[in-house]
Amino acid sequence: MTIDVFGVGNALVDVQAQVDDAWLLSTGFDKGIMTLVDDASQARVLQQLQGKPLNRCAGGSAANTIVGVADFGGTAAYAGKVSTDVMGEFFLEDMRKLGVQVAAPQAASGQTGTCAVLISEDAQRTMLTNLGVSATLSESDIDEDQIRQARYVYVEGYLLTGESTKAAAYKAINLAKKHGCKVAFTASDPFLCNLVRDEIWSLVEGPVDLFFCNEEEARSLTRKTDPIDCAAELHRHAENVAMTLGANGSILMHDGEAIAIEGVSTKAIDTTGAGDMYAGALLYGITNGFSWKQSGHLASHAAARIVSQLGARMEKKFTAVEIQALMS
Repeated sequence: MTIDVFGVGNALVDVQAQVDDAWLLSTGFDKGIMTLVDDASQARVLQQLQGKPLNRCAGGSAANTIVGVADFGGTAAYAGKVSTDVMGEFFLEDMRKLGVQVAAPQAASGQTGTCAVLISEDAQRTMLTNLGVSATLSESDIDEDQIRQARYVYVEGYLLTGESTKAAAYKAINLAKKHGCKVAFTASDPFLCNLVRDEIWSLVEGPVDLFFCNEEEARSLTRKTDPIDCAAELHRHAENVAMTLGANGSILMHDGEAIAIEGVSTKAIDTTGAGDMYAGALLYGITNGFSWKQSGHLASHAAARIVSQLGARMEKKFTAVEIQALMS
């Protein structure tokens, strides 16, 4: 069986909660960004969240994207690492329930990674990530047989922050090239673009066939300010670029052409997973016979639907009729 997209990433369980700015300020963490935290800090925050309504789901950037592919009816597979604890079992069960083939070896010790997603009243998300055993994902955890069957391998940039996970990412990329599979890579976060800027550029200029980023990440990498200039500069080095612009839509660069994708007006409740779902919908489209413009149109609507609800999982999936209507 052909796999549309095979994803590789940090396997995390997302624990989402709505908080006010005063509560967020009391934690001491910066609003609106992702911060890596140790076991003790994460345990303290999760304890403070007790009593609040919580939404829990299998997460991590690449996992969210792969679930997005499956949500539209695509065939999707995922590689990550969890532990044998309750969170690890939940992750595996949740991904399989959502239609994803999961190759997530379970570590005999340690704890499954978690991400506390704190959603403030202005819909901004502050993410506190404890990687747990996801940081031990290694080359041996990458399944060559699954990659051989894939049309695209999707790799999250966060994997570049650890030696073991970086080795796993490069193995997946190299196997993709060996078997004639295309490679999609996401910048993941503006802080990462500053931390490993040269390495991201090396990937963009080399094995990556499709590069995903948002406007802030693009500015960090290109050191330009105008979105069109950023996209054009990236396209000078990458065959295909998908750059999201928040409520203003996105820009796709394909075959030397800039394709403007309109934003979809919606009331923003929670931006968690919007970029991930955008990538999932776009990848579903281009691996299932739709044009780049059609796929971008679908991705824009998918991201808007995620923003209008709480959490990274699409509560109301697109029907086949809705998809066809958007593609017409």
